[in-house]
Amino acid sequence: MCYTEYPSPCGTLYLCAVDEGLCRASWQPIGNVENGTNPILDIAITQLDEYFNGTRREFDVPLYVPDATPFQRMVWATLLTIPYGTTITYKDEAQMLGNPNAIRAVAHANALNPLCLFIPCHRVIGSNNTLTGYSGGIPRKQFLLELEAKNMVK
Repeated sequence: MCYTEYPSPCGTLYLCAVDEGLCRASWQPIGNVENGTNPILDIAITQLDEYFNGTRREFDVPLYVPDATPFQRMVWATLLTIPYGTTITYKDEAQMLGNPNAIRAVAHANALNPLCLFIPCHRVIGSNNTLTGYSGGIPRKQFLLELEAKNMVK
C-alpha cells in the first residue's frame, strides 16, 4: 500500500493506493501506511489537479474497496451517478436505490465512503436543502459545491 498527501485548495487530502486501485481518499490522516509512489496515486493526483482547476468533471482512476458491504457498494454506485455540479438529497438517494425508507442507512453508508471526492458524497444534501453530513466538514463541502457550480458556467 502506498500513501501520499495531496495539498488541495480546501485542505490536505490523504490518499492510499494498492496495485488494484485507489483505496482511500480522506480529509483525515491515514495511519499505519508508508509514504511511497504508485502509478495509481500519480493518476489520482493528476485528476485532482484537473478537478480543482475546473477541467475535470468525472474521475476515472481505478477504485478498490474490497471490504465494503453489498449495500455500501450500491449506495456508492448511486453517488457516482450524481452529475457534476448538481446535488440530490439523502431521500432522493434512497429512492434511487428503490428503498425510500432507507434514508438513515443511506446517510450512514455515505459517511463510511472511503473515497471522498472520487465517490462524490459531497453532492448529497439534507431534505431542506441544507449542507449536512460531510466527513470533511461543512465548510469543505460548501467549497466543493461552489467550485463545481462555478465551473458549470465555463
